Amino acid sequence: MGIFERYLSLWVGLSIALGVALGLWQPQVFEVIATLEVASVNLVVAVFIWVMIYPMMVQIDFAAVKDVRKNPQGLILTLVINWLIKPFTMAALGWLFFKVLFIDFVDPESAQEYIAGMILLGVAPCTAMVFVWSQLTKGDPNYTLVQVSVNDVIMVFAFAPITALLLGVSDIQVPWETLLVSVVLYVLLPLIAGVITRKKLNAKGSQGLDVLLSTLKPWSMVGLLATVVLLFGFQANTIVSQPQTIALIAVPLVLQTYGIFIIAYLAAKWMKLPHNIAAPSSLIGTSNFFELAVAVAISLFGLHSGAALATVVGVLVEVPVMLSLVAIVNRSKNWFNQA
Repeated sequence: MGIFERYLSLWVGLSIALGVALGLWQPQVFEVIATLEVASVNLVVAVFIWVMIYPMMVQIDFAAVKDVRKNPQGLILTLVINWLIKPFTMAALGWLFFKVLFIDFVDPESAQEYIAGMILLGVAPCTAMVFVWSQLTKGDPNYTLVQVSVNDVIMVFAFAPITALLLGVSDIQVPWETLLVSVVLYVLLPLIAGVITRKKLNAKGSQGLDVLLSTLKPWSMVGLLATVVLLFGFQANTIVSQPQTIALIAVPLVLQTYGIFIIAYLAAKWMKLPHNIAAPSSLIGTSNFFELAVAVAISLFGLHSGAALATVVGVLVEVPVMLSLVAIVNRSKNWFNQA
């Protein structure tokens, strides 16, 4: 394990601090970067995520993808968690905290918007960062690709109806362009690049592929840290100006993430999944497609709404919380059979 992975939590913590500091010191720089968007997808963030994901895509062997059908339980677990459990537990936690436990701290209108933002996060399963969590837990890259691909297809059809049901509205306008651009930038293009790279290097022997992966591995972590700096830089003023509100929203989001993980991970153990499938299967359901959630929150409730703020808090808590789950997964590897 390299120095980046060994001390990743420390690097992420420093990146968060650096992002907030830079965002406060040079807010105009981050304002300019924030304008570089296509369909609410920031292109600079997309580049850094691309740097993260490309090395993982090179590892994908399409000849082995077909073997996923021999062990469909992991895919079934992911789909049940993402579409039959997670959206509804998120809505329930939002109601519990902002209608009951935090009722004295938040006005009713804001509370309703915070719940709406949480629901949008809960209905949007992660697309890009899943590959990072899978790599950090030594998950099967071929299986992870299939899981992400199937979730993306289902999201096209299920996102709007489930969101409409939980929000109690009938005129949900899904930003299809955001969904399409995100999938293309975060999955399709790096996947094509990885396949082409792997094919060219395999033609020259396996040694070239091993050398490339070894070279690219640190850059994958650099991409992750650069993404963290940018995300926290974008939200530096919000973090400083509304710490109490952010803390209130973060509590149910953190509980939701750990709760969903516990359900999925224990189910994976009960299903006797091998660790390299159990790990990504459990982590996929716990992370969120925050670009889509933020875009829908802004389109439905406005840029400065409580719903938009809640989705932003989802972005802020995701990386630190997911890293803690990665650590748990890696330390509990002996609980599972090895593939």
